[in-house]
Amino acid sequence: MKNFVFHNPTKIVFGRGTIPKIGEEIKNAGIRKMLFLYGGGSIKKNGVYDQVVDSLKKHGIEWVEVSGVKPNPVLSKVHEAVEVAKKEKVEAVLGVGGGSVVDSAKAVAAGALYEGDIWDAFIGEYQIERALPVFDVLTISATGTEMNGNAVITNEKTKEKYGVSSKALYPKVSIIDPSVQFTLPKEQTVYGAVDAISHILEYYFDGSSPEISNEIAEGTIRTIMKMTERLIEKPDDYEARANLAWSATIALNGTMAVGRRGGEWACHRIEHSLSALYDIAHGAGLAIVFPAWMKYVYRENPAQFERFARKIFGLEGEGEELILKGIEAFKNWLKKVGAPVSLKDAGIPEEDIDKIVDNVMLLVEKNLKPKGASLGRIKVLEREDVCEILKLAAK
Repeated sequence: MKNFVFHNPTKIVFGRGTIPKIGEEIKNAGIRKMLFLYGGGSIKKNGVYDQVVDSLKKHGIEWVEVSGVKPNPVLSKVHEAVEVAKKEKVEAVLGVGGGSVVDSAKAVAAGALYEGDIWDAFIGEYQIERALPVFDVLTISATGTEMNGNAVITNEKTKEKYGVSSKALYPKVSIIDPSVQFTLPKEQTVYGAVDAISHILEYYFDGSSPEISNEIAEGTIRTIMKMTERLIEKPDDYEARANLAWSATIALNGTMAVGRRGGEWACHRIEHSLSALYDIAHGAGLAIVFPAWMKYVYRENPAQFERFARKIFGLEGEGEELILKGIEAFKNWLKKVGAPVSLKDAGIPEEDIDKIVDNVMLLVEKNLKPKGASLGRIKVLEREDVCEILKLAAK
């Protein structure tokens, strides 16, 4: 077990009826005026918008709005919101929506205090050390951004989807009311679950094996799978929503990283090119990439892949046969809940593999920190490796 420091400064307010608390939390932080950022308008249909506005009014918070954040958040919207934030001299940013909105809120919060283009931070030319305070009301559980310092944005002009991480980007307060997720389309629930599982697996397969972290990871994965199946049958099952929501939060709030080597992250970086180029849901792309990556690299850490097959799917046996059965079981579960498991399923032609690999290697060159860092941990992936993984994912 590696040495670690665990510190997460985000306050979580969790449960039914918690959204009206947002105004009080903002007021208690001494904020008088803020930018209210949200997506395409679903929060006006499900009542979340009215709850937030009523709470802001009740507590004397002034706000300006920017809407239209896309599911794969884009740089142009960040630029628009940064301009508003600077012009209106807001003191904080409130993101209300899913991970795309919260990631955008973080980028805006940093951009509001930076004289240059905040994209500089995503290509390693600026280190974010300060940002406006970020608050959020989460409406889709998936990315874990509500309790970490990460953000991912797509530069739609250059087709680059890159991430940034900073202690300054941790939200001050995140409100999670699982009941507002009752009306999510099935695919959003499924893709959110796949995203959360993938976050856990990125740590689980990083070449370390602390027992307590393994047990927490495995229990959380089994919980996500069970709750997802329940929600497909009954979308308004509150207990299932609540368990899935908290599982998605702890998947990337530092809990899964304890005692490990820092995570693998190759699958996420490969997937970023899929969603940058084809605008597919992040969870859908991860469902395509992860089983293929597992099949390509399992020989680098066979004991952990055997454990995965036993602990997650209850399979028996040993060695390569058990590992391959485990990978197939994972792929079959993804199919069962309705996720795509191949490029073909997502309508991405196999002939595009070279173009996708080009985009992945550009990410390696421009976004990995420190500059020159490798793609992958248990197996460093070169261009030909990424190509072979995508070939496995093609059909």
